[in-house]
Amino acid sequence: MSGVRPNVQNMTTAPVRSRWEEQRSFDELGRPLRDVTFCVVDLETTGGSPGAGDMITEIGAVKVRGGEVMGEFQTLVNPHTSIPAFIAVLTGITNGMVADAPPITSALPAFLEFARGSVLVAHNAGFDVGFLRHFAREQDLPWPDFEVVDTVKLARRVVTRDEAPNHKLSSLARVFRSGTTPNHRALADARATVDVLHGLLERLGSVGVHTLEELQTYSSKVAAAQRRKRHLADRLPHAPGVYLFCDEQSRVLYVGTSKDLRRRVRSYFTASETRSRMGEMVQLASSVTGIECATPLEAEVRELRLIAEHKPSYNRRSRFPEKVTFLKLTREPWPRLSLVKRVLDDDADYLGPFSSRSAAESCLAALHETFPIRQCSDRFGRRPSRAACVLAELGRCLSPCDGSVDQGTYAAVVRQLRDALLRQPDDVVELVNEKMAALAEQERFEEAGVHRDRLASFVRAAARTQRLTSLTRCPEVVATRREDPSTGSGTGVRWEVHVVRHGRLAAAGVIPKDVDARTYVEQLRVSAETVVPSVGPIPAATAEESERILRWLELPGVRLVEVDGEWTCPVRGAGRPNLGP
Repeated sequence: MSGVRPNVQNMTTAPVRSRWEEQRSFDELGRPLRDVTFCVVDLETTGGSPGAGDMITEIGAVKVRGGEVMGEFQTLVNPHTSIPAFIAVLTGITNGMVADAPPITSALPAFLEFARGSVLVAHNAGFDVGFLRHFAREQDLPWPDFEVVDTVKLARRVVTRDEAPNHKLSSLARVFRSGTTPNHRALADARATVDVLHGLLERLGSVGVHTLEELQTYSSKVAAAQRRKRHLADRLPHAPGVYLFCDEQSRVLYVGTSKDLRRRVRSYFTASETRSRMGEMVQLASSVTGIECATPLEAEVRELRLIAEHKPSYNRRSRFPEKVTFLKLTREPWPRLSLVKRVLDDDADYLGPFSSRSAAESCLAALHETFPIRQCSDRFGRRPSRAACVLAELGRCLSPCDGSVDQGTYAAVVRQLRDALLRQPDDVVELVNEKMAALAEQERFEEAGVHRDRLASFVRAAARTQRLTSLTRCPEVVATRREDPSTGSGTGVRWEVHVVRHGRLAAAGVIPKDVDARTYVEQLRVSAETVVPSVGPIPAATAEESERILRWLELPGVRLVEVDGEWTCPVRGAGRPNLGP
């Protein structure tokens, strides 16, 4: 490196190893700020945008840890372009001063080596780091994975307008009584920024910010009382599972799931949690219970079951899985469709569940438009003798009540309806599409939209029922999949195994290293929950649980180990592509 060489002062010659470098596996502890090596950097440039051709004229940096200076770096940089007069006046750096300085191709690698392994700090870091990254790209230099702290952003959260008129470095240096006055020279400004950083850290320490992770997520909008509760996560593992926030009376306030319990729960006590309801919940919480799960799917299923059991007030979804509606095709001499809340062991056919009654009513309307079966709720004998209703006069009902149709003809229509519900919905789709097209030609678009919504409700419900039934009618499905790398332990390839019985998760596990896979799977099957199904499309679990399991089974890479029964959907069922409006 020719010309002016970097000025490295007070540089520790022996390698300094922080406790964090020795204990990276203890991420749950966070990195104490006293053990973090910060590299505070400042640049002088010919302008404000490297993309517009502006160049670096000086780099200054100070490396500190635990309040002690470990070394300094300073070099002028030859921009190979003329320095604008107003920049020369502002910084005191002239063309003559940089004439013999090293170019950025020499200065930048030297700085990156100096800063390696530290956390970059800058006042308005976007400017300084942006320049450095730009020239690293131009030189095809690999950019180290620096974490960055911006003292401007921190100051805006800590220093009030009563203390300083603005958050410029010169103003903050006065607030924190810096020993160096900023003067638009890189090293002096970096030294002043060190004093500002230490002043900010001192203030933040008094409100419970003691680690780098807490510093990076700090916001004055997070109450100190909320931050102080971060210890509630201390005993949680770094593993997939379910967590429960509870109040002082041990009532469950909120249930959630995560691939990393400790990290997720800690986030509730930082600025990364922006939901006002969650802030309110955290204030009420006095404990957090974690339930470690073998796999993320097990965690998702346990979450659903716990929400249904405890009905936490701060969970918005899945609290009332019992509040569903089914569409029932009755078994009687003159069958009809009806909306019901429960599935009975009455040999009837059921469609659903629907999450809302309005969706069920919309589906029911689509079916009544297609199949002219009776809509009344009266009970008829085999030979009814009553007066016809208005629907019969409009041609929308076969009118068994007055003997207008024989049982054989009526039963044939019911068979078509049952086939549309369970296997092939084409008749409903074609008829409703014809009605929509006719209404659109007449520019009756709102009416066409009503029919479209009815058809969509029917197709969704039929597809859901067929998919659920395909799984829930299987007494057992055993499947395995290579573990998601983002949830792995870093100990090599591992395989998740799930045992599913009648659509309910009966067991979950991960095949341990150096254990025979077949033996492990068989032991998991033997120890799995015994599932006794009831009746209907979802005989052993909630629809949401079975659907979560289905989504996992349909992931790429899932291997079926064993299927007891027949896991199939109708070839021309409602779930096939390109069906519907």
